[in-house]
Amino acid sequence: MEAQSRVIIENVRPNIEDGRYTAKGIIGDAFEVTADLFADGHDVLNAHLLYRAVNEKKWTEVPFVFLGNDAWKASFSPDKQTYYEYKVEAWIDYALTWRYGLLKKIKDGQDVQVELTDGLEFLSFLKKQKPTKTEAAYLDACIKAISSKDFKTAESLCQDAQLETIMRSYPEKRFKSSYDKGLKMYPDREKAAFSTWYEFFPRSSSSKAGKHGTFKDCEKLLPRIAEMGFDTLYFPPVHPIGKLNRKGKNNTTTAKPGDVGSPWAIGSQFGGHKDIHPELGTIDDFKQLIKKAQKLGIEIAMDFALQTAPDHPWVKAHPSWFKWRSDGTVQYAENPPKKYQDILPIYFETDDHDALWHELIGIVKFWVDCGIRVFRVDNPHTKPFHFWKKLIKEVKEYNADILFLSEAFSRPRIMEGLAKAGFSQSYSYFTWRQSKEEFIQYLTELTQTDRKDYMRANFWPNTPDILPYELQGANDTKHLIRYFLAATLSSNTGIYGPVYEQMISEALPGKEEYLDSEKFELKHYDWKKTNRLTAHISLINQVRKENKALQRTTNIQFCAIDNPNILAYFKGNKEAENYLLCVVNLDHMNVQSGWVQVPLAQMGIQQGQSYTVHDLISDTGYIWNAEWNFVELRPPGIPYHLFRVQKG
Repeated sequence: MEAQSRVIIENVRPNIEDGRYTAKGIIGDAFEVTADLFADGHDVLNAHLLYRAVNEKKWTEVPFVFLGNDAWKASFSPDKQTYYEYKVEAWIDYALTWRYGLLKKIKDGQDVQVELTDGLEFLSFLKKQKPTKTEAAYLDACIKAISSKDFKTAESLCQDAQLETIMRSYPEKRFKSSYDKGLKMYPDREKAAFSTWYEFFPRSSSSKAGKHGTFKDCEKLLPRIAEMGFDTLYFPPVHPIGKLNRKGKNNTTTAKPGDVGSPWAIGSQFGGHKDIHPELGTIDDFKQLIKKAQKLGIEIAMDFALQTAPDHPWVKAHPSWFKWRSDGTVQYAENPPKKYQDILPIYFETDDHDALWHELIGIVKFWVDCGIRVFRVDNPHTKPFHFWKKLIKEVKEYNADILFLSEAFSRPRIMEGLAKAGFSQSYSYFTWRQSKEEFIQYLTELTQTDRKDYMRANFWPNTPDILPYELQGANDTKHLIRYFLAATLSSNTGIYGPVYEQMISEALPGKEEYLDSEKFELKHYDWKKTNRLTAHISLINQVRKENKALQRTTNIQFCAIDNPNILAYFKGNKEAENYLLCVVNLDHMNVQSGWVQVPLAQMGIQQGQSYTVHDLISDTGYIWNAEWNFVELRPPGIPYHLFRVQKG
């Protein structure tokens, strides 16, 4: 009866809006659930975490562990990619209460004959729960000793730890309290938590200047991308580009002969979202590229952009899918004062929304059937949240491996809402975080609050849309710092590739936008060019692959250091005994030094005990024997340390 349930269950986490949204996990990783559990009096509490896959009838139970101060935790490791549900049950454990009281009285030298006799109730209950033969024999011995008034033997038997083990194995959940709010979680594959992205425009892949690149040209670049340690290659849209209202260079409203237009203006006489831009090749060429990339450990990420060019086939076939103005013209995209004459937004409020949604979801499934497993979604914050929730759920049921990256640089609640809707990863504010205080505050928000349960941030120093002020005209040291921060603070990171590598950073005056943006014109790159930046990016990516501690974001711990220009943080993976200390000079022009506090306790290192630190970037090692240690970073030399810390 609820009236007799004495245990209060509060602050169950993860719990996103009382079960309204699904928490995120990773296959094989422990999914940890915490709760505050308390009751009146001094009786012993017990609690279980119950979980099951949504297609299962039977619940699996895991005992909670008491952490102190009424806090408890339990965990389970999902072994398949499907939705799981979980709940919490807690109760006063009268059997354990009896035994703990008995032990205290025995220790105090009190007569416990009555207490032992009272225990027959609990022993008899345990005997009826189908214990093992060994357990049953032990229980029989206890019952026999008490019943025959051989209290000395009974006292000895009941002090055996085996009794508590049996009691915890077969608990009597009398007057249990339940917390069942329909809590759900979904475990993605490993790539959702750990990925390294490289972006380039396939039309700029040709080795010849002025020539439109093809998928065959992209194939030639795959070994280079793999050698640099990237596992995800992201292309802007590869569909036919509209000719009506096509933009010219630098987003001018009039295209000149030979202007290639924006890839995000999707659709022409050559087709729409299920078609390939003819100058890139064919769908078969694209499928071949996907397969060759896979052989090198690279997944092709496809852009999913829900907008059209004015000459997209849908405009004539489905006019109700667009907004029409009073003068009979179709409404193009605007974000005042910005205008996008070459792009039409989709009208989600259409009366024909069932057919529209079916078609849009069908696009994703079409490319999934072609071999795509990762989608970068363009401007998802301009489409209904309920649509994304439906699409992502339906697609994951179609193929559980599919991942979605949310490209939204918007208000915090908007970005969080998209993550709650099911996006596997999210673009982030990292691009604009610069100071030590900003990094600590932002990473704390992402890893120490409820955001960690549903939002996986992907850190990009730049994108085709964003050239941040601090990279404009910046030297290679600044670029090194930004990539190192992105790749070590977060386990998901990416760059707009050749532009970042070659430090192309000329901007439109007064804006965080590239001058002569590749969004509107062909570019030609020397793909064989190398520099200090390409070397360090490759090395950092290799270190990420070799060190488990860098393959998660939520395991970060910031370290004290007596210099505001140096950021220090620790990442550890206890199971792999992999511990890393990152120290970064945020000042790309000047020498900075200071004393950093190493979290020795996290690694089981005692004060005064010697330990080694090996810098995985410079390949130098040191022996330290104190909690506080001196570091110095001297630009234009290497502006960071990445120490692997080991005992002895």
